[in-house]
Amino acid sequence: MDSVLNILNTINDALWGYVIIAALIGCGLWFTWRTRFVQFRMVGEMLRLLTDSSVKPQGSEKHISSFQAFAVSLASRVGTGNLAGVATAIAVGGPGAVFWMWVVALLGSATAFVESTLGQLFKQHHKDSFIGGPAYYIQRGLHCRWMAVLFAILITVSFGLANNSVQTNTICGAMEGAFGWNPIATGVVLVVMTLVIVFGGIQRIAKVSSVLVPVMAVGYFVLAVVVIVMNIGLIPHIFKVIIESAFGLEQAVGGTLGAAIMNGVKRGLFSNEAGEGSAPNAAATAAVSHPVKQGLIQALGVFTDTLVVCSCTAFIILISGLYTSPELNGIMLTQAAIESEVGSWGPTFIAVAIFLFAYSSMIGNYYYGEANVRFMTQSRTAMTTYRLLSGGAMVLFGAWTTLEVVWSIIDLCMALLTACNLVAIALLGKYVFRLLDDYRAQKRQGIKEPTFQRSKLPEIEADIDCWQ
Repeated sequence: MDSVLNILNTINDALWGYVIIAALIGCGLWFTWRTRFVQFRMVGEMLRLLTDSSVKPQGSEKHISSFQAFAVSLASRVGTGNLAGVATAIAVGGPGAVFWMWVVALLGSATAFVESTLGQLFKQHHKDSFIGGPAYYIQRGLHCRWMAVLFAILITVSFGLANNSVQTNTICGAMEGAFGWNPIATGVVLVVMTLVIVFGGIQRIAKVSSVLVPVMAVGYFVLAVVVIVMNIGLIPHIFKVIIESAFGLEQAVGGTLGAAIMNGVKRGLFSNEAGEGSAPNAAATAAVSHPVKQGLIQALGVFTDTLVVCSCTAFIILISGLYTSPELNGIMLTQAAIESEVGSWGPTFIAVAIFLFAYSSMIGNYYYGEANVRFMTQSRTAMTTYRLLSGGAMVLFGAWTTLEVVWSIIDLCMALLTACNLVAIALLGKYVFRLLDDYRAQKRQGIKEPTFQRSKLPEIEADIDCWQ
């Protein structure tokens, strides 16, 4: 197992150290410029659209609402990356990793806008809802079947399988630290709970996510605010430590500056998923009157995830000062930091919070795999097999294996997945820029709820399944 882990780490260092970081930042800068800083200029519109109800279901239709699609994607985003991933980034890369998480979020929100708008543009009808994502816009927009299938395989392995093992591993670690529960026993319970939800389809996943996500995010945010207020005098020092660690001469000489950048970007991407191609699968399910609407909402999801929830964890850990302890990493570091600030009930609170965060991520991750399995095949046997692997086998694997193994596997999956998606959205982004211009033009004309018809893009009208 150690030799396999060493090979995975070598490959990950090569991919993340040179290729993926440059591609993520480059695309983020390009999309920010071409959309005229959409992630900053249209925040008010993003908030308004959370309650968008301009599309009404007709007859027996059971459309996913704009907020429910936002909740499904946020359920996947807000998970172990926010508690365990941030802690791991700080433990390995130092406080400067937090700064680079912020950078990848600010730029990545423009990338998230582009990929989710494309998810809406090329979505397809599926039973009583919609289905879509990068595999669909690669095939329809680029007419590249092999690349679409490659992405579908990568995201199914990454989210539906590997990612769920990370979530399970973190839940089991938190429960063992807080209550002394056996990881395998916890894993068996999670298998039962997950299979009940995933066999219910996107409607059940959306309903569960729209309840769990607000509860867990608000509860954790309140706790973080309390800790920050209790230590308000330390906040200027915390910002100083983050900035100095991100750019400091001492870090550059000591070789930790590269570690800060790499771990900040890796854990930032794992948390907010901007550019990875996952959120468009959820974005495509929403019934909206214009593709740009769901793109804006998903851009807001990146802000919510990294700038709010991840920052909460980072401040708590840095305030505690425990990030310098070599024996603490992952969720154990977060629990120890909370305990040092609020007392012995802290680890128990984090155990409950991580359960809600990670469990909601598991069911959100499962759906990303389902959408792409359906893209590759309509076989019921294949779908049942996937459900048992995602909600059963990989959950137990995460309970059994180590923290280092699951993170190494997911890092490799993320790198390959992100590379494939960034190529696609870089080539298809021109359609998003035109859609955004159309949306802004309608808003300037006083139209409160802009609409879109596929005839507005005549050169690809035949490739668009919806938007008649």
